[in-house]
Amino acid sequence: MELDVNTLFLVTMQVEIMLGLLLFFVWAQNFSKRALAWWGSAHLLRAASIMLLGTHGSAPDSLSIDFGNALLFASFALTWCGARVFDRRPPEPALALIGVALWLVACRVPAFAASPELRLLTGSGIVTAYTWLTAYEFWRNREEELVSRWPAIFMLFAHGALFLLRTPMIATAIKPAASMLALSGWTELLSLEGLLFTISIAFILLAMAKERTEYHHRNAAITDSLTGIPNRRGFLEQAMAQRAAAGGNSPVAVLLFDIDHFKLVNDRFGHAVGDRTLQIFADTASAQMGGLGTVGRWGGDEFVAVMFDTSREIAATIGERIQRAFEDAAADIDGRVIGATVSTGVAFSGHGSFELPALLLQADRALYRAKEDGRNRVAITMADTRALDDENASNIVTLRRRDAA
Repeated sequence: MELDVNTLFLVTMQVEIMLGLLLFFVWAQNFSKRALAWWGSAHLLRAASIMLLGTHGSAPDSLSIDFGNALLFASFALTWCGARVFDRRPPEPALALIGVALWLVACRVPAFAASPELRLLTGSGIVTAYTWLTAYEFWRNREEELVSRWPAIFMLFAHGALFLLRTPMIATAIKPAASMLALSGWTELLSLEGLLFTISIAFILLAMAKERTEYHHRNAAITDSLTGIPNRRGFLEQAMAQRAAAGGNSPVAVLLFDIDHFKLVNDRFGHAVGDRTLQIFADTASAQMGGLGTVGRWGGDEFVAVMFDTSREIAATIGERIQRAFEDAAADIDGRVIGATVSTGVAFSGHGSFELPALLLQADRALYRAKEDGRNRVAITMADTRALDDENASNIVTLRRRDAA
């Protein structure tokens, strides 16, 4: 079965129009997804370029070839702008149209206009540059866990490579010794690849936008909106994931924090200062914890942390560092002398029995002891999880504050 190039051009133009309108329809349902508008415009512009290129022979070359290709290059430039917008970067439309401007200027040069090989090489290079730039934009933000990002990168890179390779392919086909059948075969193949690419990339871009929305909803469900650290649900999920990564027999420590006299801070200075206090603690605890564990907001003015592959001494040291760093950071907030402090309870399991409710109960008892002994200090349960139900106060040791005698 032979493929007719004119039919492929017509089908491709119709597909581009439908895909462009589809992307605009999805964008109209959520105007915050501005990248979809850029990508929809790219498809519609590509349809216009195909229409002009299809008039070759019946319209002046300056319109059908020169301007038609300029619109084609502009469509790929808009795709690149959309990729930048998708990853929260400025679109840079003026910078994106440099390739289009170079093409239009070059078309005014007689030597360039008279050389089909040079025009083909230049046009293919411009499309490849825009396509690879788009792939790079998606790749550079790969830390965001979007599965559909990777097929988009692959397809864009492959399409750009094929566009670049079309120059030697067609140049070989148009040699005097080559048959017109060979030229027709290459043209049909490249036209079919372009049709399949435009359909595939449109649906992959839609999948990326949908996955991004779901990713944000999932993150919102496990992240505390005030402090930006995991909420109770997020903390539990991360703790279970870290436990699986560390192995079932690794030592584990749980630290429970409670900001001292937090209600008085709210009552005296207002809830805005209270919220700022919570944010300062979250930032301080996360910075001091580093990669040693996970910090989450347990609720209200209570925070929690878990550490794997650790020791009781290291956990106590981290607890003291957080307590001291927070005391320094919260001494003065927004020009007001707050003097906020935190009390900490630490529970430890050295034989790999990770029972979070039981460890939290131990940590809570230690926290109560820290508050009972004067607050702004760290208390540690000395009993392991074999003595989880032991409420003997002798199992808890309170570390003196740095300013204590």
